[in-house]
Amino acid sequence: MKFSFNSLRVAFLGIAILSVSLAANSQSTNDYRSRHRNLLAKQNRVKDKIKVEESQNYARGLYGDKEADRSDIYSEGWNSDRVNPYQNSTIPNSKVIDVSRYHMPVKQKVVTSHFGYRKQFGRMHYGVDLKASVGDTVYAAFSGKVRLTKFERNGYGFYVIVRHDNGMETVYGHLSKFLVKPNQHVKAGSPIALSGNTGRSTGPHLHFETRYMGVAINPEKIFDFGNGRTHRNQYTFNKNSNDNAPSSRQSASRRK
Repeated sequence: MKFSFNSLRVAFLGIAILSVSLAANSQSTNDYRSRHRNLLAKQNRVKDKIKVEESQNYARGLYGDKEADRSDIYSEGWNSDRVNPYQNSTIPNSKVIDVSRYHMPVKQKVVTSHFGYRKQFGRMHYGVDLKASVGDTVYAAFSGKVRLTKFERNGYGFYVIVRHDNGMETVYGHLSKFLVKPNQHVKAGSPIALSGNTGRSTGPHLHFETRYMGVAINPEKIFDFGNGRTHRNQYTFNKNSNDNAPSSRQSASRRK
C-alpha cells in the first residue's frame, strides 16, 4: 500500500493535535483536583471556626459575658468575712478603673446622706445613702462575683459585697432580703437584693459603698446619681486623694 507525502503529513498532524488535547485535558484535570482540594481545606477551616464559635457560645451560656475568673482579682482575701479583706495588702498609689459598664444600684436618684465624717455620730460614713423603700430592688453596679452576704446587727444589717471585673468592690447595706449567694456571678444591673431598714439605720434606704483594695472611695466621685450615670468612663484612683475615706489619724483630728 502506497502512502502519499500528504497523507503522512495529515496523520502526523492528527497525532500532534491528539497529544495536545490529551495534555490539555490532563492539565485541566489537575487544576480541577487542586481547586477541589483547596475548597475542601477552606470548608474544613470554616467547620473548625464554627466549632470554636459554638464553644464560645456555650461558655457564654454558662458564664454570661464573663470570662474565666482572673485569679489576681478573685483570690486575694476572697474568703475573708471582713468588709476590707486587703488590710495586709500593698495598695498602688494610683489605678485607672474602667467604670463604663455600670448600672445604678437603685432606681431612685436621690442621695439622702453623703460620704464623709459625721460629726453628730462621731464616726466616718464610708458611702452614700440612697433613697429607697423597703422591698425596692437593689442592682449590681458592675459585673462581677458575689464575695459576701452577711448580717451585722449594729452596722450594715443585712449586706452584700460584690467584687467586680474592674477590681473594685461595692457594698450594699441595710437590706431586707438577699437575692444572690456567695460565689455567684452577676452582671451589671442584675438584681442582688431588696432594700430595707436593718442594722444601724434610722429609716429605709440603701447604704452604698465603692471600694478599691479596701479603700473607701466617695461614690459621688464616680456616679452622677442625679442623672443616673457615671461622670466618665474611667475613674482614676489615688491612694492619698481626698475622695477617699480618711485615715484613723485624720478622723481623730476631725473630732477635736
